Amino acid sequence: MRCSKAQFKKIFIHLLKNKWALPTCFDKIEGTVLFILLFVFVVCTFLLFEFFIRAGVEKMEITLKAYGKINLSIDVLGKRPDGYHEVCMVMQMIDLWDRIKVRIIHGSNPQSIQITTDCRDLPPDKRNLAYRAAELMLSRYGGVEKGGIGIHLEKKIPMAAGLAGGSGDGAAVLHALNKLWDLRLPLSELMDLGVKLGADVPFCLMGQGALEPVSRFTKGHASTCALATGIGEKLVPLSPIDAWVVLSKPPISVSTKEVYEALNLETITKRPNTGDLVQGLKEADFDKISKNMYNVLENVSEIRYPPIVYTKNIIQSDKGRHQTMMSGSGPTVFAITPDFSVAERIYNKIKKVNDETFLVETL
Repeated sequence: MRCSKAQFKKIFIHLLKNKWALPTCFDKIEGTVLFILLFVFVVCTFLLFEFFIRAGVEKMEITLKAYGKINLSIDVLGKRPDGYHEVCMVMQMIDLWDRIKVRIIHGSNPQSIQITTDCRDLPPDKRNLAYRAAELMLSRYGGVEKGGIGIHLEKKIPMAAGLAGGSGDGAAVLHALNKLWDLRLPLSELMDLGVKLGADVPFCLMGQGALEPVSRFTKGHASTCALATGIGEKLVPLSPIDAWVVLSKPPISVSTKEVYEALNLETITKRPNTGDLVQGLKEADFDKISKNMYNVLENVSEIRYPPIVYTKNIIQSDKGRHQTMMSGSGPTVFAITPDFSVAERIYNKIKKVNDETFLVETL
């Protein structure tokens, strides 16, 4: 039934005077109107309540993907007085990731850090880069009003694999706390913090910033591919390669520190042509890229860890268009190709040898 403005005004005044009791003379005509108004009021109240609850939850926690990486090249130029090595390498992010949820815990010890994970082999303490990233942020920007930090890690990237899984987790925690605490730190400042955790962390910060920008970064500074120099912290964004990648980790772990310490720079006879590799990326020329890929750390890892050679030989036995290389200090070996059918064939073959084998794309 329809109600005129005069009738509606009369009902409203009556309700105010009589504590919202509906007059009997309007029962049939205006009862439906009042019911609709009350219904709309209840629905709107519920929606507003849900909005503010969700807004509060979103402000208190954030979930990010921590992507892994491969090296398209690694060249070691020398050893520095501080014990680190000068490197020149090209790093490329891949679509293999850990899921990181970071939340603020109010009412707890403002310096507390709680880590849970679905991976039983992952330590929930200072041996974990995600923990150390939270600890670093607390020491710089924490306080009573900031609350404690809860972190949950869902692991997909193999541990100690040369894929920067731990570095990516640490980078994600830095990004998350920058957002949750509304610090508004620029990418360059986050990267300066990141290098205190590890040489791969700045690149992981850069790549995550390009893929999931949780802060406002200057255009061009964030990229999923980069030329890295220094100890790996000096980054120049590059055009990423568009390709398929088969990753295969033998059932062993490799110590990056031990590999670098065992590397004899005087015996290195083959090095990557980084300049031509970078040019190949600019031109999106897969053949030029693959021709100039090389990892000098293979000189150590392949001798010390025979499963790396075995894995590499199986992958290289495929005659399709691809390049094979070890990522980081190992033990993961990867094949990179622009042809999905080649990637799928290699994946099916090497998966029978190594359980931790993945078929992913570059990002």
